[in-house]
Amino acid sequence: MPALSRPSSATPLLLALALVTAPCFAAGKHAALAGKPHAGKGAAAQSHGPLADLRNVRAGKDVVQVANWVSYTYDSQRRPFVIIDKKVAKMYVFDGWGRLWSTSQVLIGTAVGDDSAPGVGSKRLSQLKASEKTTPAGRFVARPGKDNHGANVVWIDYDAALSMHALASVSASERRAERMATPDPGDNRISNGCVNLPPKFFNGVLWPTVQKYGAVVYVLPETRTPHEQFGAYDVGGGKAPA
Repeated sequence: MPALSRPSSATPLLLALALVTAPCFAAGKHAALAGKPHAGKGAAAQSHGPLADLRNVRAGKDVVQVANWVSYTYDSQRRPFVIIDKKVAKMYVFDGWGRLWSTSQVLIGTAVGDDSAPGVGSKRLSQLKASEKTTPAGRFVARPGKDNHGANVVWIDYDAALSMHALASVSASERRAERMATPDPGDNRISNGCVNLPPKFFNGVLWPTVQKYGAVVYVLPETRTPHEQFGAYDVGGGKAPA
């Protein structure tokens, strides 16, 4: 499998149409990049941040809990943050102060599960078992990069070859665009683990956000609770559970 280009903090990344044509998984080591915090007025004087503002957008209770917790505790260090709800196959992008910017349907891994299979990042697609095609849950620092064809991708776990990228038609029989448009989230389970987005959303929202500010990505679990996964708690009372 061709090697992927390593992310680099020294080389400026250009906004371009990111229609990814390469397979989702490939081997490689990640070159560390430091994310820049999304600062704001009066932040240093505050012991906690505001609750998240979903702008009247309906979201599941786990999304609301994690968004409030991230914003209240500054878990993203005031950088924009992304929440992916695998149960409904939807992405929510917030600014560093917990204000919702935009949402989108996504395609996710075929298999239900919250952990990457051991060694999955070094396997070829033909070697993957159905049970290994998961989108793992977790807190990830997003990093802009390139695939092995030079297209833009946002890495969330380079060692596991897990990225977010624009939707591409890997096989016409998969009908990925049609699957994303249906109301049934079960139709959105078609990828090998990576998160696929509509090209307009990837190029207009996610890519420029990550490129300019950095971002922290929270992939919600489906076999565990947000508290078990992240330590997230209900901040309605402003206190962590005992």
